[in-house]
Amino acid sequence: MIRLLLGGVKSGKSALGERLLLSGPPPWRVLATGRALDADFRERIAAHKRTRPPEVAVIEAGEAAMAALGEEAGRGGTILFDSLDFWLFACHDQDVMQTCLPALTKGVGPYAGPGGPELIVVSTEVGLGGLAAGAAMRRFADALGRLNQAVAAMADDVRLVVAGCPLTLKGSAS
Repeated sequence: MIRLLLGGVKSGKSALGERLLLSGPPPWRVLATGRALDADFRERIAAHKRTRPPEVAVIEAGEAAMAALGEEAGRGGTILFDSLDFWLFACHDQDVMQTCLPALTKGVGPYAGPGGPELIVVSTEVGLGGLAAGAAMRRFADALGRLNQAVAAMADDVRLVVAGCPLTLKGSAS
């Protein structure tokens, strides 16, 4: 089963993802894609780690996230993929961005449908504000929008998190 959690920065989507992770069947894994390039982001990552129980394994995958998802699918349990936007950022080269959709479909595919392991995907919802002024930001927003739509199409449960409040867009919240 695939769950997609969308929202803005500090909307509460990762916190919801962690709650859903621990309510799913073990083994529990977090597939992390963010890279700590500055002190503030290092602290954000450390804060996430401090709140997780020790039995939650963390896989630091970066741009190799889709391969890691494929490898982990056979282990069952529940995976929190945090986050789709940071994976795309790790694959920021324009040529790579254009090949992300097939890679995403291959990586996420084993989790779709009944009987598969549970995958919780966190991503930033883009496009709720003005159009980005720079061409690179527009390409990134367009690519992330396409990836979010692709995951939503495969997902059983899609939620938009606003100010810590999850709104069900698809499926039934449990």
